[in-house]
Amino acid sequence: MDNNKYKSRSSKNHKNSIPDYDWLFDDNNVRQGRGENKSKFMRRLIRLNFKSILLSLFVYIFQAAPTYVTPILTAEIINIVTVSANVGMTQEALQQIIMYIIIIAICIFTNVPTTVLRWKIVSKMLRRTSAGMRSALVRKLQSLSITYHKDMQTGKVQAKFLKDMETVDAFFSCLINNILLNAISVVIYTIIAFSSDWRVALFFMVVIPVNVMLTNTFRKSIRKAYHEYRVDTEKMSARMTRMLEMFQVTKSHGIEEVEITSVNSTIEKVEGSGKKVDSTVANFGAWSYVVNHLLSIVSLAFCSILAMYDQINVGDIVLFQSMFTSISGCVSMLINSMPQISSGSEAVRSISELMHVSDVERNMGSIKVPKISGDVRFENVTYRYPNTDVDIIKNLSLDVKAGECIAVVGPSGSGKSTLINMIIGFLPPSSGEIYIDNKHFNDYNLSDYRHNISVVPQNSILFSGTIRENITYGLEKYSEEQLQKVVEMANLNEFLKDLPQGIDTNIGEHGDKLSGGQRQRITIARALIRNPRILILDEATSALDNISELHVQKAIASSVKGRTTFIVAHRLSTIRDADRIIVIEEGKCVESGTFEELMALKGKFFELKNLSELKAKEAEQALA
Repeated sequence: MDNNKYKSRSSKNHKNSIPDYDWLFDDNNVRQGRGENKSKFMRRLIRLNFKSILLSLFVYIFQAAPTYVTPILTAEIINIVTVSANVGMTQEALQQIIMYIIIIAICIFTNVPTTVLRWKIVSKMLRRTSAGMRSALVRKLQSLSITYHKDMQTGKVQAKFLKDMETVDAFFSCLINNILLNAISVVIYTIIAFSSDWRVALFFMVVIPVNVMLTNTFRKSIRKAYHEYRVDTEKMSARMTRMLEMFQVTKSHGIEEVEITSVNSTIEKVEGSGKKVDSTVANFGAWSYVVNHLLSIVSLAFCSILAMYDQINVGDIVLFQSMFTSISGCVSMLINSMPQISSGSEAVRSISELMHVSDVERNMGSIKVPKISGDVRFENVTYRYPNTDVDIIKNLSLDVKAGECIAVVGPSGSGKSTLINMIIGFLPPSSGEIYIDNKHFNDYNLSDYRHNISVVPQNSILFSGTIRENITYGLEKYSEEQLQKVVEMANLNEFLKDLPQGIDTNIGEHGDKLSGGQRQRITIARALIRNPRILILDEATSALDNISELHVQKAIASSVKGRTTFIVAHRLSTIRDADRIIVIEEGKCVESGTFEELMALKGKFFELKNLSELKAKEAEQALA
């Protein structure tokens, strides 16, 4: 892949200093048990940071100079002392020893600035790469379609973003601070050994194939153990998320022990797979230790025999033994990195699974949308869910003028929510055309278009924070005047005056400190502060009691003025003032008109209205 492509793609985000590194995961092979994804990923990662890696390795050679120089000069000092023991210490010999000691001392002192310099280079490289990959994952999550999000398990995604991404960070750090450093050290030690005595150097090479054989013995079992551990951890994370979401239900039904038992079963699986990982890695480490120390003993014996037959000097025993120990240690470090490599490879595969999801929201439009009027037109629109033969919306045509209030009613499963999701742009029509302000919907940039619409869902979606923060969520700028205006329009003052910090009161997780009606009015205020041209109310009162519904209805009445409004209604009495009501049945528009016109027609709407009132009376009698 062209380096220029890397540069252009990594610098396209002008609003954020964090680079775009999503291309690191492009075209990776994510088949289980295969390493192609890891190798492609690592090649791209190295190419991205090639200059920084090269500079850090260059600095490392000077940083590690004492480990190369000290054995050589120590051997020379021993050889001088050995000769002097027989012929006497000369002035020249003493000067050589002092010079060698000074050189060793200088090398040791230079370790401080070189260590600091290398870590500055490495830290900048690692942190920036980590931030880029995390940002790429966040962008991917935001690009996924709403249908994928509905099927997505939050716990598993959190595990990928937190644990797997942390493992990838450790994987890259291992490459920079372990694998590459030990590899270059092996090369340098080997060159020193060959320059001193080729016979000994060849003997040293035995350590490499022996360690490779050891690695191959354990590689598959380690990879399998890490895969099982990762899968079990994701399942546990997903189960914990569900437990937290169901906490109130669990407590209200007194089934804490059932929940504890269920969650404990996933924890036990993680414990078991974790023990398997630990056991496999421990066995590998133990055998690696034994093999390399046995080889070190053999090396010592080999060098001693050469010295006894005057093939090498006595001081060279120290040099060669030090070289062998260093080579063996570096190879061992490389071999012992295998568990981390396996773990990192599995994490890369896990993240790649999400990065390669094809169910993304298509946003091909190029038209910038500073502001729209709010005209909406459906022409023979049909929608069919993927991989099914059932049409949810069937050949629907609808023409809505800017500022018109449209109520959408019908039995459950008739296609009301699907219709609304197509207006938002969540679902593209299977056939037919949608126009906004007489421009084809596909021509619009979805993100820009959605700045002109607001949605109030059936279930209030709030987060732990203040009322102010929930209303202004996602807004970079707003005035206090704008905030107070929507507070009044959404009828929030009715309960804000009773809260300890008013609009700056913390509402707890999901707004649990407030009533259903209060939460819903906050979501209405959130929708209104964006001053949308299209307002969508998706069964905004269906889950409320009569008093809460009254407050929300007042908020809605003041919200719809001057905006194109779509109201999906469950309680038909709440849509009396709509400009037009359309009745959806089996994906088709079967009736359209004002409240009075449809009641006079005594058709489907009339039946739905009577049925709705009958159910309301039955519910009241049952509660009486």
